Amino acid sequence: MEVVHGRCAGIDISKKDAKVCVRVQGDGRRATASTVTTWGATSAQILALREHLIAQEVTCVVMESTGDYWKPFYYLLEDGLNVTLVNPGEARNRPGRKTDVSDAAWLADLGAHGLLRASLVPPPPIRRLRDLTRARTSLRRDRARQVQRIEKILEDAGIKLTSVVTDIMGVSGRAMLGALISGERDPAVIAALVVPNMRSKTEALTASLAGRFTAHHGFLIGMHLRLADACTAEIADLDTAITSALSPTLTQARELLASIPGFSTTVAEVFLAETGGDMSVFPTGGHLASWAGVCPGANESAGRIKSTKTRPGNRHLMGALGIAAISVSRSKKTYFAAKYRRITARRGPMKAIVAVEHAMVTAAHAMLIHGDFYRDPGPDYFTTRKPGSAKSRAVRQLETLGYEVTLKPLSDNT
Repeated sequence: MEVVHGRCAGIDISKKDAKVCVRVQGDGRRATASTVTTWGATSAQILALREHLIAQEVTCVVMESTGDYWKPFYYLLEDGLNVTLVNPGEARNRPGRKTDVSDAAWLADLGAHGLLRASLVPPPPIRRLRDLTRARTSLRRDRARQVQRIEKILEDAGIKLTSVVTDIMGVSGRAMLGALISGERDPAVIAALVVPNMRSKTEALTASLAGRFTAHHGFLIGMHLRLADACTAEIADLDTAITSALSPTLTQARELLASIPGFSTTVAEVFLAETGGDMSVFPTGGHLASWAGVCPGANESAGRIKSTKTRPGNRHLMGALGIAAISVSRSKKTYFAAKYRRITARRGPMKAIVAVEHAMVTAAHAMLIHGDFYRDPGPDYFTTRKPGSAKSRAVRQLETLGYEVTLKPLSDNT
């Protein structure tokens, strides 16, 4: 097998240290030599390792993406060395030969022969933007957990407020929760605190507020409200920081992506942070969809398809795309909504959501490549594209219901 890198290093990383195997390809009678050493995970040790690898004239350094432990090694070694980060699933060692030393030697051997694909590691500005967007997502989830805990406490107190009020963190919900915490127990008085457009629900609210709410429940709800408000304040700060971290090019790209139905500004920012915004990294929209994990997998042997299950992709991007796809599936006048309903009828809602995510990703790729805003094909795209098929399908459905169908063009009636 052809050797691509005559001097290649493989690094097996752990929390405290790393095993480094330097592989030197043999020449003629000189056999291939491999030397394994152990280095600490501190910055000083990694910098010393960098000088050692440079002195060994290593042309390629391969490491697995082990948790977050790979980051100090990658960020310090990339300055002066050709570093390749690989997916652990693509670099598995043979069964029965699983040690840190053998893993390092295996990575060096695979890297020397060019058998590994590099993972996407964006430049420092995108890394900082990614840290901000991921922190915001975590805080949003933390805030949602506080709201869920408040709902559990209300259920424990026999207060069925969430059965009537959609958002208990809204103006009316906060007013009623504040009254309960302050000691008010009259359901009619509490129900009167809602905003005018909810007065029609006064009777239902009065019934839902009759329970056994105590000071104990009030203390717990007050604590969770304060935690939720703290998350809200931090999220607002992160929104400002994310806007400041966007370069003019990324800001323009965000405006393009926000024109996609279902894509909010938040989803667009997550998309840019996770992909880097540089679509030249992905040859086609299909490559981007595969990397994101929103396309069918391929597992075929002897002409028999064993599985088409989607592969694990970028979970942060998949989460944002899921929100966008679910949002647009509830609309009525978009191409994505028509696509969702069309696939749901045949394959079910889960596969339809993935199909919509795939369509969104490929559209975003084309938009960022060409610099165009989104142009929706319309909800009647699948009907007007093949009108004959749509007509035949409608006739078959009516005949299945027991009707005899005669078609006459509207132009004949005039």
